[in-house]
Amino acid sequence: MASTGSIVVIGAGQAGASAAAKLRSLGYGGAIHLVGNEPHLPYQRPPLSKKYLTGEIDLERLLIKPEAFYESSNINLHLDVDVVGIDTNDNSISLADGKTIHWDQLLLATGSRPRALPTGMISHGCPIHVLRNLHDVHSLTPALENANTALIVGGGYIGLETAASARKFDVNVTLVEATERILQRVAAEATSKRFAELHRNNGVDICEGTGLASITSPPDGKCRASFSNGDSLDVDLVLVGIGVVPNTELAEAAGIATQNGISVDNQCRTSNPKIYAAGDCASFNWRGTHLRLESVQNAIDQAEAAAANMMGEITEYDPMPWFWSDQYDVKLQIAGLSQGFNRTTERSGPRQGSGSIWYYRDDSLLAVDAFNDAAAYMTGKRLLEAGINPPFKTIANPDTALKSLLKQ
Repeated sequence: MASTGSIVVIGAGQAGASAAAKLRSLGYGGAIHLVGNEPHLPYQRPPLSKKYLTGEIDLERLLIKPEAFYESSNINLHLDVDVVGIDTNDNSISLADGKTIHWDQLLLATGSRPRALPTGMISHGCPIHVLRNLHDVHSLTPALENANTALIVGGGYIGLETAASARKFDVNVTLVEATERILQRVAAEATSKRFAELHRNNGVDICEGTGLASITSPPDGKCRASFSNGDSLDVDLVLVGIGVVPNTELAEAAGIATQNGISVDNQCRTSNPKIYAAGDCASFNWRGTHLRLESVQNAIDQAEAAAANMMGEITEYDPMPWFWSDQYDVKLQIAGLSQGFNRTTERSGPRQGSGSIWYYRDDSLLAVDAFNDAAAYMTGKRLLEAGINPPFKTIANPDTALKSLLKQ
């Protein structure tokens, strides 16, 4: 078991911090270097679009670990510095401040960045916001405080969560989604309809099947958005949430294989046997599907699996994905992956407005969306984890007691 030497972790986010902590808890006695390009201690990202944006929690509550943890664990923090290169010949990384750090093993936890609008779509001088890190929030918050109107481009979870938060600032929000419905890439039509209705009931103008053509800056200082249907809208600010792109540039420059992310095997190892990857940047084969998982759960579990394998343990990473989203008074909890579903059934929950949507491919259970229905979520998650596959007609029958399915 490896217990000496030096391990470098590039990326001081959820995955990087989790890996460093796991290495120490497993007894690794060598040097650990955690390198990040932000000035802050590693912090949680999900609250950025929700309670941190609205001021309900402060920075201290965002931190994954307090500073004292890294000191007591002898984890060397290198913050507010970019890694400019990986040398696989002498096993080192080069930092933008001129320093070089040598490693025996390397973990890439480089994360992802917001996908940008096409070049030429935005005129010079029009402020465009994204929401990915603390810097983004610290720019967006004062803009929302001084805005009357806002445009959100993209009807995925980040766009919808930000729309809900923006309404707490009493900002008039218009959200445009280029596809025929919000959440089209990740959810069934029934889930999309629930959230479209939720947002409209809270004053958000949702425009589905509406593409953005351009954003210009009229003389009055506002942003003028022009759309594919010929309409236009003047707003005080624009936020773009059209997905993320994995940060693979360092890996590619070092000759490491990539495929929609940094390619890893089921032990989180890249094409270089001394280099691992975890979190948003890592792509892997999962039950016949090549994917990346953009979630806190994946960042933690995959990073901890990578750490175990770096220590010489043989740990296969085979996750059961789960996600969540908070919007207004609705908590959405998702178990499994719905990719490839061809039918769904909806069940009512214990309270008005609560319920769940169950995804199937033929007669195979794939995933569950639960709305303020923790019992349905936990049942679905346990069924998926245990490999229990209740027939579609059983789930579709409203008289079926979900708890009874776990006794099979």
